[in-house]
Amino acid sequence: MSAFKTLFKQTFIYGLATVLPRMLSFLLVPLYTTKGVLSSVAEYGKVSIIFSYFVIFNVILAYGMETTFFRFFNKKDDKNKVIGTSVISLIVTSLSFFVLALVFQNQIANFTDINVKYINLVIWILLLDALVIIPFAWLRANEKPMRYAVIKILNVVINLGLNIFFLLALKDLASNGSVFDSIYKPNFEINYIFIANLIASAVTLLLMFRFYVKIKYVFNSTLWKAMFRYAFPILIAGIAFSINETFDRILLKELLPADIAETEIGMYSACYKIALFMTLFAAAYRLGIEPFFFSHAKTESPQRNYARILEFFVAFGSLILLTVVVFADVLKPYIVRSEAYWEAMWIVPIILIANFCLGIYHNLSVWYKITDRTKFGAYISVFGAFITLAINIIFIKTYGYKASAIATLAAYATMMLLSYYFGRKYYPIPYNLKKIGLYFSVSIIFSILSFYYFREDYVIGTTLLIVFLIFIFFSEKNQLKQILKA
Repeated sequence: MSAFKTLFKQTFIYGLATVLPRMLSFLLVPLYTTKGVLSSVAEYGKVSIIFSYFVIFNVILAYGMETTFFRFFNKKDDKNKVIGTSVISLIVTSLSFFVLALVFQNQIANFTDINVKYINLVIWILLLDALVIIPFAWLRANEKPMRYAVIKILNVVINLGLNIFFLLALKDLASNGSVFDSIYKPNFEINYIFIANLIASAVTLLLMFRFYVKIKYVFNSTLWKAMFRYAFPILIAGIAFSINETFDRILLKELLPADIAETEIGMYSACYKIALFMTLFAAAYRLGIEPFFFSHAKTESPQRNYARILEFFVAFGSLILLTVVVFADVLKPYIVRSEAYWEAMWIVPIILIANFCLGIYHNLSVWYKITDRTKFGAYISVFGAFITLAINIIFIKTYGYKASAIATLAAYATMMLLSYYFGRKYYPIPYNLKKIGLYFSVSIIFSILSFYYFREDYVIGTTLLIVFLIFIFFSEKNQLKQILKA
């Protein structure tokens, strides 16, 4: 039980540190979707497209080194060699990207159809974010969750505060004819969004700079080759995952008529954020369990613990799914402030279920990470990306953003099933499929009934939620008592 106690303690702290940065995009949606802050729904669509490229290039610049660092840090006796090799590798690749991107920024702007002034800011942010990947991974590997959390939370506070200042206070001062009038320019809002991000990233790197001063810069080419062999499939999987997560915005821009594309993307992206509750839960859980998976891989019968972890995840995830779906229309005015975006509410249950499947996939993926078969992660993610691209390309022109939502669900559900299938062969884990399947299927059925058949009927919706909550409680009450007692 002590292993579970450690897991839940670290998951809570890492979860808080992960939820808040992810919450930043969630908290900014009400700001960006308030009338008068951005000039139109299409402007929010432009921001969403830029952040889609952000996700893809963040993955490329990390190239799987975070997970690789965990694996080799726990596997190798010479920790300094692992740290030094990882850090030098990321510094060299990040600076190389930075120089090339600045030289070709005009060409990048033409290719992506994004204003070059935004491209310039994005290049700087990508560099700063890449340089804190290993320092943050080192904090997690050394079980320093509090320092990790404080720095992550400070990043959120700075970014959020500057967004509010630039987009509200600075605009108000300018409209009153103050000295800020020369600084604030019409239609400069998107620039301010990325300036706020840049300052927050710079402060984060500054706070982590002590790590760069104290480490030993030891580079071992043999070790690096082994690490890169492990990391490369993770890179491919990461790129494929970023396609699943964000490439639909880019495809919507390319495949829909130009006069409606950015507006459709704006509505889709805003309502997508309501499903962020599931994304945040899954991300927090993943950050907590990834070090746990590696550190307990050599203990006696770790498979039993891995099986129980998935049961807890599905139980909590099912409750989150049903709760958000039942109260989605209560939440929407607080998250997506303008009614101009609400047309896309149809996607909310679909995206929630999709991200639930993704969270289960991350739990199932333990088998290929601890057996060094990361190539399977690449295969599975690439297949998921193929499904995403195929459904979007075939159906976007007919069904718009609805096709993108269905594509996301189809991709993540397929990845979940494939990971279970291969894991059963290479690293059998005794999952309680009856219990997991029951939680999963009942929560989805109740969610579909509540949203698509009894939407805004809170008597029926709340009844379904209470029934499911009672069912979960009686199924897990003994385990819950042990955890709370511990």
